[in-house]
Amino acid sequence: MNHSVVIAYTIAMRAHDTSATADAAQLAVYRRMSGNQRVTLASNLSEDVREIARAGIRARHPDYDEEHLRFALYRMLLGDELFSRAWPRAPRLEP
Repeated sequence: MNHSVVIAYTIAMRAHDTSATADAAQLAVYRRMSGNQRVTLASNLSEDVREIARAGIRARHPDYDEEHLRFALYRMLLGDELFSRAWPRAPRLEP
């Protein structure tokens, strides 16, 4: 059985601060990329977003050590319920 997944890119997905011309050029670049290249790009972007989140937590809580920073980030990413289930003894620090 062949299960193909088709992901449609729509105008609603375009960033509001991006022109249609720039968006079309970016989409063309993505379409030329291999699957591995797209996965690598997504992974890098995910890590970049996490680093931005860590920087925000550091700015709001300069007293947090690295472990506290990590727990605050996990709590922010997972939400209170899942965080508490994964680390029941961890402190519930504000992100």
